[in-house]
Amino acid sequence: MYALLLAPGFEEVEAVTPADFLRRAGVEVRLVGIGGRLIEGGHGISVQADLEIGELPAEVEGVIVPGGMPGAANIAASPAAMALIRRLHEQGRLVAAICAAPAVVLEPAGVLKGRRVTGFPGTEGDIMSARFVQNRVVVDGNLVTSRGPGTAAEFALKLIELIAGREKALEVHRRTLQKD
Repeated sequence: MYALLLAPGFEEVEAVTPADFLRRAGVEVRLVGIGGRLIEGGHGISVQADLEIGELPAEVEGVIVPGGMPGAANIAASPAAMALIRRLHEQGRLVAAICAAPAVVLEPAGVLKGRRVTGFPGTEGDIMSARFVQNRVVVDGNLVTSRGPGTAAEFALKLIELIAGREKALEVHRRTLQKD
């Protein structure tokens, strides 16, 4: 099971697109609320989480962190979320983040050291321990990062490829009419 973290002010496209695409691929992804179960995104769209972070089972295969502000900052302010990210990173499990989340969440969590990462334009200066690159999606070992709302589908498809294989990612790509 993969945990997708939601905190007040999250970027809706960056949360819903990966959740939707992963579920289309048959991947078990649970929406995990920080600060409740009904979480309002940065653009006033509320999403019902499957469970709260305190209810998350110990066995988690990976974590996905959407950006958006103050959503990313609210995730970074959660000791439980930061502990989960650090634990999964130490176990070599999937840690994925998009937009502001690499700079605002993963950098303070200490999981970027020596890695290649990307994020929202302008966050380069907030990432001191890694090499920031301009690619739309970057994979470095167990770490996957992406730029922002316009890259959410590519981010989601890369996660599917890593979790369920290239054929499953291509199937979702075709079924959702993504541009080649």
